[in-house]
Amino acid sequence: MTEFLQYLASGLVVGCIYGLVAVGFTAVYNVTGIVNFSQGDMSMLGALGAVGLIGLGLPMPVALLVSVLVVGLLGIAIERIAIRPAGSDVMRGIIITIGIGVALQGIAVIVWGTDAQPLPAFSGETPIDMGGVTVPPQALWVLGCAAALMLALYVFYTKTYIGKAFRACAMNPKAAGLMGIPNTAMRAVGFFLSSLVGAIAGVIVAPVALMQYDTGVFLGIKGFVACIIGGFGNPIGAALGGLVLGSLESLSTGYLSSGFKNAIAFVVLLGFLFLRPGGILGEMDTVKR
Repeated sequence: MTEFLQYLASGLVVGCIYGLVAVGFTAVYNVTGIVNFSQGDMSMLGALGAVGLIGLGLPMPVALLVSVLVVGLLGIAIERIAIRPAGSDVMRGIIITIGIGVALQGIAVIVWGTDAQPLPAFSGETPIDMGGVTVPPQALWVLGCAAALMLALYVFYTKTYIGKAFRACAMNPKAAGLMGIPNTAMRAVGFFLSSLVGAIAGVIVAPVALMQYDTGVFLGIKGFVACIIGGFGNPIGAALGGLVLGSLESLSTGYLSSGFKNAIAFVVLLGFLFLRPGGILGEMDTVKR
């Protein structure tokens, strides 16, 4: 039983990261209809940016905050410069995000090289024993930050004017526009949230999984699968999908073989696409653009 709980704990930690990346996907998809395939690269950029700022002498908390905010602002710039000119052409927008991801990887190679970059753990590396289950302190940071961020997003979506306007644009952009809600501004908010959440996922996982220029591709694929599992367009479903995927990967690695880890993601993806394409919780009720 202890062995099962150990694998499950590891899976939940990884699943939190997948879930955060997946939530970033939904923020863009709900207001644009675009699947942002550069989402994982925002996580990579956030982590490597923090590594670079720490190398320049900034304290870790300041470096993490600056890196996350800069990546969030980069998301706004990408929407304004690259995505907005595509208008309502969803396929063109998706292709543009793929190109952006490739460009960000190239920039990362130029700035940080191809070697994996370490980010110090937030509070030491001495493992913590929790009833027979051993976890590194950074795992608690991952779980705590993921929970706090999901709570903050819930408050933002349900209690703030901008959050409610964002949800209105996600449900019916035409009606929201007639009510005076600027759709272009909400699209920028979507890309900002997407990039911000992705960057946070990157900086909290970097101390337990070394980050390099192509790590974002891996995170993006797993976040995409998590969205399919939970229901593309549903933030709660996306987070749940990440936890399910992380747990399945960890259990398969422990009881079968590490070689099955990536295969599990694609088997689950195909299973949901064939049997339940709407995911566990289904899509948010968005209109076709």
